Amino acid sequence: MSEDMRTVHIGGVPNDKQAAFFASTARYTAYGGARGGGKSWALRRKLVAMCLRYEGIRCLLMRRTLAELKANHVFPILREYGQVVRWHAGESAFIFANGSRIDCGYCDCDRDMLRYQGQEYDIIAIDEATQMTEQVFTVLKACLRGVGDYPRRMYLTCNPGGVGHAWVKRLFVDRVYRAGEDAEEYCFIPARVTDNPVLMRADPGYIKQLESLPPRMRDAWLYGHWDVFEGQFFPEFSEERHVFPEGSGGEAPTGNTTEAFISMDYGFDRLAALLIARGADGRLSVLSERCASGLTLREAARQVVSLCAGQAVRYVVASPDLWNRRQDSGLSGVAVMQSVPGMPPMRRADDRRVEGWRLLREYLHGEDGVPRLRISASCCELIECMKGLLCDPTRTEDASDHPHHLTHAPEALRYGVMSVPSLSEDSERQMEDFRFASRGDGIVWS
Repeated sequence: MSEDMRTVHIGGVPNDKQAAFFASTARYTAYGGARGGGKSWALRRKLVAMCLRYEGIRCLLMRRTLAELKANHVFPILREYGQVVRWHAGESAFIFANGSRIDCGYCDCDRDMLRYQGQEYDIIAIDEATQMTEQVFTVLKACLRGVGDYPRRMYLTCNPGGVGHAWVKRLFVDRVYRAGEDAEEYCFIPARVTDNPVLMRADPGYIKQLESLPPRMRDAWLYGHWDVFEGQFFPEFSEERHVFPEGSGGEAPTGNTTEAFISMDYGFDRLAALLIARGADGRLSVLSERCASGLTLREAARQVVSLCAGQAVRYVVASPDLWNRRQDSGLSGVAVMQSVPGMPPMRRADDRRVEGWRLLREYLHGEDGVPRLRISASCCELIECMKGLLCDPTRTEDASDHPHHLTHAPEALRYGVMSVPSLSEDSERQMEDFRFASRGDGIVWS
């Protein structure tokens, strides 16, 4: 085939889902769900087609590791389109005769992102996007720009699970958007293995292999379920069992409320504060939340005070690092927060991680099929973080600290459940001891 030919046969017949992927003109299109849906096949053809159609267009094809990139894309493209494209190993790029190119990249860790900052691409393709953090996606979105008269689009393929599960699910499956995100720019095309007749004919036993997997992995890989996946830290958490309708208050889940308290995880990067009611039966209800970023200690305390409105909040349990004195002022974080009018007495959290997660699981499991902890549907961040939190890869009884934005609300909840067992008949004496010990930090008690 000569290089000046205007028509190139791409090859292959797309199934219905692949055809929808090819036809999408959304700025961000994700194609994913179950394994075996033919996603990588479609992604390669989309990029080749765009390069052949638009002279001088620049594309980026991204995978987590270089080895995966070569095995899943570089070698297949050379095998299928070697007659119309040249591979430049030194540049890690496919070059077309019309000046178009596909740069091939990988991002196995945060420092790998540095090579893409400031770059410009017309088309960016991320294969297995759930294996990358939201920060990678954010950096690459900033690279989607240029001066040429080309479409600016990003294509993603994805399966449930992995470090990027939460942000992919939020944007493309749940369609929950933050300030600056336009819902009309996002399109999701669900994939199932049964959508791929080529694979079904070539390997009719593949479905049986998927059916034999452990339940969570089977549901994710065979059925494309996004609410349960291998590596999920709280597989027992479900909205059906643990979430109650917004506005029903604490009475329905807990019985008569005996007390309310705030459980808080504070950092300048993220505040997560939860209003929790404890019923006479010992059950807990998370009634509402305040989650925000970039707050000073005083601003965070004001958020907590607003969360207390209308509630007789007994105490605020918070991470122990707030009791450390700051070098600049000589005051601790708790001293600064307690100086805000209306801030309830603060209690140092028992921050043992494994023990805390175990106790939280006990609350989720409950007794006789009834959980001892439920969450208001208004607590959107806590619910999403409980579903997306991952297992630590080296310590399975602990939660991963990555991606970090998923950890704040669950850690606040962990502090909360760990504070409840200390509420015994001598809790008033414990509180008085705490108040006495805190007076030396400049706190004035009424």
